[in-house]
Amino acid sequence: MATTIETPDPDQPCAFCGSPIFDHDPVCVRDCTVDCGSPTYLCNYACLSAYVEENDLVAGDACEWSPE
Repeated sequence: MATTIETPDPDQPCAFCGSPIFDHDPVCVRDCTVDCGSPTYLCNYACLSAYVEENDLVAGDACEWSPE
């Protein structure tokens, strides 16, 4: 499966705060567990972190580690 990368529109809003992403340090993420859906654009890593936390996207996705 291939994923095409395209530059978003110049006025693309951040999925978390609504600011134009190119006014900051943009981040693009995709959920590639099912067909690499549409990209989600965020204006910076702070919004990415808040978006992940607000949407509970880390629950069950972390690696499990055991010292044994």
